[in-house]
Amino acid sequence: MSIRAVFFDLYGTLINIETNEEMEEIYRGISHYLTYHRVFMNRREVRERYFAILKEGKRQSAERYPEIDVEAIWHTLLVQENSKPLKGRGKLARELARLHRGLSRTRLERYDGVKRILKSVQESYRMATVSDAQRCFALPEMRALGIKKYFDVRVISGDYGYRKPDPRLFTMAAEQLEVALHETIYVGNDMYRDIYGAQQAGMKTIFVDSNQGSKSYNDVVPDYYARDLYQVLDGIGFLAQKHADGDD
Repeated sequence: MSIRAVFFDLYGTLINIETNEEMEEIYRGISHYLTYHRVFMNRREVRERYFAILKEGKRQSAERYPEIDVEAIWHTLLVQENSKPLKGRGKLARELARLHRGLSRTRLERYDGVKRILKSVQESYRMATVSDAQRCFALPEMRALGIKKYFDVRVISGDYGYRKPDPRLFTMAAEQLEVALHETIYVGNDMYRDIYGAQQAGMKTIFVDSNQGSKSYNDVVPDYYARDLYQVLDGIGFLAQKHADGDD
């Protein structure tokens, strides 16, 4: 059997992003925006409530690697504040999640060569992204950067309540693409969440040494080490040939 699919991590691998959720300006802006919806909270109240709901959600999770749902956090805040109209809470919660993300974001750009690499991989393999993220902003950010179209399947942790390195996320992507995990390569920048997680699921792995992510975890060793994103194509070729030769 040959390698049939390549899965990519998103943030820190394809997308160079920087966020800071501690900035007071974020919660001042949200506080001001909430007044248009008849919710009156100062910036400190908004900030404290947001992190309190987030922390409680993680505490109540039965998952080993719990993931938050940012829309649910804002929806809970709106319920607690008895916001009106009731039917509009879901839509407003999504708007708040995106506003929070936008205000906390200080950088959003593709790494060099991303589109060229994805286009090349797409010519020979099926593709998916498995990412720790929230759908309400991950898909618009992928679209804004022009990379959403390359992926047949997009598995995003915020939809499921758990995050990498949980192997279920990788398994889910493989099932949706109808490929076996041992026929798939995962490309990521975090040795723990990406490489360890994908190896636990039974995948081949390529570690990309970017400006983000954990560079080591225990004795985990990737199947291929790429100094930058450009070397990913070499890594895929190397692992595909090794797999075809039966040298696993």
